[in-house]
Amino acid sequence: MQTLALQLTTTFVDDAIELVTGFGRAIFALVTAPIERIARACDVASVLEQRRADRRAPRPAAQHGGRRKSRNCRWSPFRGLSDLT
Repeated sequence: MQTLALQLTTTFVDDAIELVTGFGRAIFALVTAPIERIARACDVASVLEQRRADRRAPRPAAQHGGRRKSRNCRWSPFRGLSDLT
């Protein structure tokens, strides 16, 4: 009986974490949508589309260990503008 209670508790906690994460991503997308729209409008050389395609491509394992610049962080609202400077 303890294992069932523990399993239900961990399942609920995992689902709650995923729910909060999903809401956070949705709110983040709503807040950064105007910035992304401006970045796409200013992108005359299709730099942003190339960067997004490069991000989807598989990377070698050696690149995962390095630190990223703060403006390239996935939570940065200016990540769409980093290649335009």
